[in-house]
Amino acid sequence: MKAQPTSDTSELLFLDINENTNLTLHTSISLFLISYCNCRAFKVFLVLPDDTLNCSVKDDGLLPSNLDVEVTCRSRLPPVVRSCRLPAVVDPSEMFCRAGLAVVLRHIIKKTCLAEPTRKDVSELLGFKKTCLKACAEVSQWTRLCEISIPEAVKTFMKAPSALIPPELLQLEKKLGEPVRVHNDDKIRRQKLQQQNIVKVSDAASRTGDGVQDQALSHAGQDPKPSSLELEAALSKLRVEGAEPRTTREPSHIRKTKNEDLPPLEHVFAEGLFFTLTDVVLLPCIHQFLVALQKVSEEKSAHFPLIVGWYRRVQQVPGIRTAAAMCKIHFLDLPEERRCQESLTSPPTQENEATESPDITFLGGPRPTMTKLKDHGIEAQFSSHPFPSWTIEWENLPAAVSPAEGKMSGDRAVRKQQQLNNLLSVATSIAKPGDTIVDFCSGGGHVGIVLAHMLPLCQIILIENKEESLLRAKVRSNELGLPNIWFIQANLDYFIGKFNIGVALHACGVATDMVIEHCIKAIAAFIICPCCYGFIQNTVKTTFPRSKQFQNVLSYKEHMVLCRFADQTAVQLPPERRLIGKQCMGLVDLDRSWVAEEYGYNVKVISMEPETCSPKNNLIVGSPTL
Repeated sequence: MKAQPTSDTSELLFLDINENTNLTLHTSISLFLISYCNCRAFKVFLVLPDDTLNCSVKDDGLLPSNLDVEVTCRSRLPPVVRSCRLPAVVDPSEMFCRAGLAVVLRHIIKKTCLAEPTRKDVSELLGFKKTCLKACAEVSQWTRLCEISIPEAVKTFMKAPSALIPPELLQLEKKLGEPVRVHNDDKIRRQKLQQQNIVKVSDAASRTGDGVQDQALSHAGQDPKPSSLELEAALSKLRVEGAEPRTTREPSHIRKTKNEDLPPLEHVFAEGLFFTLTDVVLLPCIHQFLVALQKVSEEKSAHFPLIVGWYRRVQQVPGIRTAAAMCKIHFLDLPEERRCQESLTSPPTQENEATESPDITFLGGPRPTMTKLKDHGIEAQFSSHPFPSWTIEWENLPAAVSPAEGKMSGDRAVRKQQQLNNLLSVATSIAKPGDTIVDFCSGGGHVGIVLAHMLPLCQIILIENKEESLLRAKVRSNELGLPNIWFIQANLDYFIGKFNIGVALHACGVATDMVIEHCIKAIAAFIICPCCYGFIQNTVKTTFPRSKQFQNVLSYKEHMVLCRFADQTAVQLPPERRLIGKQCMGLVDLDRSWVAEEYGYNVKVISMEPETCSPKNNLIVGSPTL
C-alpha cells in the first residue's frame, strides 16, 4: 500500500490491527465512516502491534478501495500517540492528540464539514444538538454500549460463534423496542394518530363492504395503505429534496388531542427517527455479528426482528451502499423482519447491577449513617496542610498563565489562584526533573499550564474529554510557547501512558475514583481535589463503598447518603449544615484514601487554605511506598 499524497499540514490518523494482523472492529468502523464521508483530511496509518513491518495486512477485503494507507508499528508512533489506545488522531505539531472511537469519529465528521460545508448529511450525523456519542463511556451507558460493549461482544462472538447470544445484542434489541422521544415529535405523533384513524376506517369499511372506505380516504387526502410514518419522516430527511409540505390541515380532533394520548413513535434508526453516528458505529458490528450468526443457524436472525429491521433500513440511507461497496461489505439478504414466538419469550437482558440507576430515595439525614460509622471507630480525618502559606507569585508570571485568561471573573479568578496554590505547593515539592505529570480532567488547563511553566524540565499532559476546553488551553499554551506540554482529548480509559504524578482539580463524581485507580496502576503519586459528590454512583468499573472498612459497615444506599449530603457545603447554607457537609466530604474521601492504602500508599486528606477558596475544599494526597 502506498502513501496517500497529503500535505505536511495533514493530521495523522492511526488505526490498529489485532494480533492476527486483521482489522479490528474499531478500525473497520473508522474506515467505514471515512468512506461514507469521502473524507480526505487525514494521512492514514495501520499500526502493527510489534516492530515487524514485513508481514502483510489481512484486511479480509475491508480496506476501502478508494483509500491508500501506510503501515507502521507502535514503537514508531509519535510519543503522545503511544500514550493512548487507538484509534487516535494527532495534529502536525504532534502535541494535540484525539483518542478513542467516539472522539475520533466525531472529529472525522467535523473535518469533513470544514472541508465541505454543504455536506448536511454528514453534519447531521451528530444529531439535533450535536451531542451524539459525546458523553464519555465512563458516565453514559449508551455510549459505552455502542463504543465498547457491542464491539467487544461481537469480537468474542466472531471468534467462537454459538447459539448463545451475547447479552449486549439482547440489550440493543430491547432498546430498539422502546418508544422514541425526538425534537418536535409532537407534530409527527399527531400525524401518526391521523394515519391510525384512517387505517381503522379502512378496516371497518372492508368488513362492511360499503363505500365508506373510499369516501373517508378521499376526504382525508391520504393513500389507502399508508406506509410507516416514522420511516417516511426519517427517509424524507435523508433525501436532498426533503419532505413534501403537507397541503391539508389536520382535523380538529387530532389537533386538540392531549400529548399524553398521542401514540408513541417507533425506532427507525438506533437513536430514533434519524440516522446518526450511532448507526455508523453499529453497522459494521451488526453486519459481522449477523454473518457469524448465519454460520450457526440461518434462522437464528429471526430472533432479532428489530435489529434485522434496523439492518435493512440502514441500507436505504443514501451513501451507505456506496460506502459499503468501497469497504467490500456485502450486505446479507435477510428475510423481512418478523417477530417469532421465541424472541418474545427471550429472557430479559442481564445488565450489570453497577450500571443500573440506583434507588436514591432516602429517609432522614446523614446523622444515623455518621453515628453508625462512629460506633465502629470511623470518623472523618483531616491532616494538617504541609504548606499552608505557600503561594505562587502570580504578579510575576506571564498573563496567559493566570486563570483570568481562561474567561473567568475577577473574584472567581482569585479563588482559582488560591486553589492552584494548594495543588502546586504539593506537586512542586515532589516533582523531579524528567517526571511526567498528568492533569486529569484538565478543563481549560488552569493546573497544567501553570505546571508546564513552573516545571520546564517535566513533561505535562492535559487529558480532557471536552474538545472546547482543551482547545482553549492549547491557545493559552501557544501564547506562552510551552514546549513541554501535550493535549489529549480522550476518555480516561484511553490513556495508557506512563507517568509519575497525577493531579486533578475538581474531578466530578466518580472521576476522582477513576483518577486514583489510574495513578495506582501507574504507581504514581496523586493530588486530587474532588467535586460533585452528589453525582457519585456505581458504574461498570467502580462500586461504592470503596474500602473494605466501609464495606463492612455501610450499604450502598447508606454510602449514597454521605455522598448526597457531602454536596451541602455552599456558603449560603447555614453553618451547621455546612459543617455536616464537610464531615460527609471527609468520610467519603476517607473511604477513597483507605482504598489506596490497601495498595501500599500513604494517603492524607487535607483542607485547602483558605477553606473559602472553594465549597469543595478537600485535597487527597497520596504517594506510593514501594
